[in-house]
Amino acid sequence: MSALERLTARLTEVLPPGAVITDPVRLRTYECDGLTIHRATPGVVVLPETTEQVAEVVRLCHRSGVPFVARGSGTGLSGGALPRADGVLVVTSRMRRILKIDIPNRLAVVEPGVTNLAITEAVRDQGYYYAPDPSSQQVCSIGGNVAENSGGAHCLKYGFTVNHVIGLEIVTPEGEVVELSHLDPGYDLIGTFIGSEGTLGIATKITVRLSRAPEAVTTLLAAFPGIESGGRAVSAIIGAGIVPAAIEMMDALAIEAAEAAVACGYPPGAGAVLIVELDGPRAEVESELAAVRDLCLSCGAFEIRTAASAEERAAIWKGRKSAFAAVGRISPAYIVQDGVVPRSALPEVLAAIGRLQDEYGIRVANVFHAGDGNLHPLVLFNDADPGEAERAETVSGRILDLCLEHGGSITGEHGVGVDKARYMPRMFSEDDLDTMQLVRCAFDPAGVANPGKVFPTPRLCGEAPRVHKGVHPLVESGLAEQF
Repeated sequence: MSALERLTARLTEVLPPGAVITDPVRLRTYECDGLTIHRATPGVVVLPETTEQVAEVVRLCHRSGVPFVARGSGTGLSGGALPRADGVLVVTSRMRRILKIDIPNRLAVVEPGVTNLAITEAVRDQGYYYAPDPSSQQVCSIGGNVAENSGGAHCLKYGFTVNHVIGLEIVTPEGEVVELSHLDPGYDLIGTFIGSEGTLGIATKITVRLSRAPEAVTTLLAAFPGIESGGRAVSAIIGAGIVPAAIEMMDALAIEAAEAAVACGYPPGAGAVLIVELDGPRAEVESELAAVRDLCLSCGAFEIRTAASAEERAAIWKGRKSAFAAVGRISPAYIVQDGVVPRSALPEVLAAIGRLQDEYGIRVANVFHAGDGNLHPLVLFNDADPGEAERAETVSGRILDLCLEHGGSITGEHGVGVDKARYMPRMFSEDDLDTMQLVRCAFDPAGVANPGKVFPTPRLCGEAPRVHKGVHPLVESGLAEQF
């Protein structure tokens, strides 16, 4: 009997009936996250309902030397929750209670399976909301948001998950339950944990900061002949000292997909649309709205629409929010990419992406957070045509190279996971990667928490370590300890 088989028998004993899945057909439900090009059937799936159950599962994995992977709603886009065939997939979807709402202190305490939007819905009547808003906010879980440091359209003004989490209860890779608070002295352990993609443990309770709903919110849709003129408008808006809650852009191909999927009714003939949302005190919003309209018109906008109600705002956002799924209407398969460039480099990078399309015969639909240069190119291909998937992968990688060449990053909010691990050495040096891994080792010396993610090769005490000649330089200098 293998270690995993012995562990599965023990898990069945300590967890409630129905909390352990071993049926091969049901296991395939969990073989990938939202990035479906990476698939693996988990060895066993567990569905804990309490912190204590999560801790017991992790302790048993640690003692058995069996790897585990945490998973929320499975909406991630980097293969971060890709399971292990020789391991345990810990699914937190049954942990979906809102444990506390404290309006005087503007906070809520939730379990990891609570959906992003559910927090806002729970406090909306009291005039508050939870600011981070990934496009999948109706279904993505707060636990997954913490793992990936998710952002969303409004991160330009309000920041990412890390800016709105003030406390965590985590289960360490050894099964210890630990409380982390933003009031703790010393190292920023909350900031370290958020965005660690499940490699440092599993969050079982999250304390989030609630934001006061603004007095006024206005959404504007501007249609441009092409993305170049839309890009100029973005630079003009930011250059004028205006910081909108969101600035989003879609190109003609993304608009085509959205129209096919949800009939969003964007202006006909638009080569690009810009969605600008302004919020704050009413007088300020009205002043900024007038300025944004003038700037868009001066940069070539041929039609501008301003939402006069919440329903009209939702209609403007409908196409953007559905963009990722919508491309399924115009392409059998696609890769969602995620990279960052300085705003000033947007026109040059988008032009280079256009040249890549011509070179490889692969279409790319561009959707992006224009305000902070976070690109989400959708690389379209037909997986039934020989060689097309490989060409799409090449284009996807070349786009990340473009981001790095222009001083950007290989990810803005989707994480590294398994999909981008091979690109990490293009952005970081060997010493950089080893230093990051030393942090991971401090949390997980046995290397059982989501192994094989983020880092391109095993390093130090992570998984099976790579070969070093002599003592690692950081250890020899006394700057780090190798466990």
